Amino acid sequence: MSSTPSRPLGLRLLNGVGGALRAAGLPLVRLDEASLLAEASRRARLDDFGDDAFRDPLRRLLASYESEARLTLLGRLIARRDAVRLLENRLHLADTCRRHPEIAAEPVRAPIVVVGLPRTGTTVLHALLAQDPENRVPMTWEVMHPWPAPERVTYDTDPRIAQVERHFAGVDRVIPGFKSMHPMGALLPQECVALTAHEFATMIYHTANRVPSYQRWLDGADLRWVYRAHRRWLQYLQWRCPGERWVLKSPGHLWALDALRAEYPDVRVVQTHRDPLKVVASLASLVAALRSMATDEIDAHEIGADWTARLADGLERGMVARANGTLPPSQVLDVQFHDLVRDEIATVRRIYSHFGLTLSAAAEARMRAFLAANPREKHGVHRYALSAAGLDEATERRRYAAYEARFAIPREPVD
Repeated sequence: MSSTPSRPLGLRLLNGVGGALRAAGLPLVRLDEASLLAEASRRARLDDFGDDAFRDPLRRLLASYESEARLTLLGRLIARRDAVRLLENRLHLADTCRRHPEIAAEPVRAPIVVVGLPRTGTTVLHALLAQDPENRVPMTWEVMHPWPAPERVTYDTDPRIAQVERHFAGVDRVIPGFKSMHPMGALLPQECVALTAHEFATMIYHTANRVPSYQRWLDGADLRWVYRAHRRWLQYLQWRCPGERWVLKSPGHLWALDALRAEYPDVRVVQTHRDPLKVVASLASLVAALRSMATDEIDAHEIGADWTARLADGLERGMVARANGTLPPSQVLDVQFHDLVRDEIATVRRIYSHFGLTLSAAAEARMRAFLAANPREKHGVHRYALSAAGLDEATERRRYAAYEARFAIPREPVD
């Protein structure tokens, strides 16, 4: 079921002109590897991009943009801007690490990683854990613009914070109401997918754009090299702004627990669980809204069918990794969504207790203040339904039966 998102008049005219020129063979915005690399080098005044492993996934992504994503002119502008930003960040990382080899010796010990599916409470849990001053989280502003390296003395006043807030104000104008689905802000913790985006190997691309060929490649790829790069980013970010421990999160880790633990043998994993039918209904709605920023062709049923199969695959991979010892029971804690929303602080205490950590009174007070300042539905109500994604409840219950039984998942209304 295809639909065209509502647009402001000026944006409709811009995209209309872009579509006409593209149909005539005159695309206004190039999405080719050579021009992206050249622009990033010109902007950074550097030419060493570091390890070349990123080039193959970049080429695959660009091919999918051209053949599958159905990008509008705005979509092409966004895709090019983001690719150049990531490439420019790579250039600065390679240059800084070359000039400061001590960065490679920075220890990353026993990170806590939240790995639940999207829409299972991972965002609020990550934000709560970020309130503990001993926890180091990747903040959105420093992940988007990591050069120069963040420093502790200016961490809360860095001018990049305002720059990123202006960016999100623009997103809010193009996708009104998106904050009701997912909070956005420079001073909110960011997911690891925004770090691995610098390798052009992350699920964020198929979330924001229709790139199925690229995603099929990613699903079958050995991602150990991506996690080595992930460590480099953590070392760089903590170099001048350290913390006691890293607290990270991304649904994408669920598909790659083997690579995650290979890089971080002492990882401490928190897996959040929620009725998977509720998850896929909410996620399909979010994906449709997010993609609407870059395309005028949204097929809600295609999104639903695609993502329910992907989520089921991620859950299966996670169960296999836990069953075969890739992720030992001692290194993982399961958290039910309904327990988290019933008492967030009790859930945090349980996490600290399980991993032998101390939750200070000051940190707990900061967490309570964060909850008071950010109540549920602060930015409005996100309404969605399984049927809107073209999915049948009985069929989907069969798809997820093993997962629901394994973790005793409470069911929720889905329509």
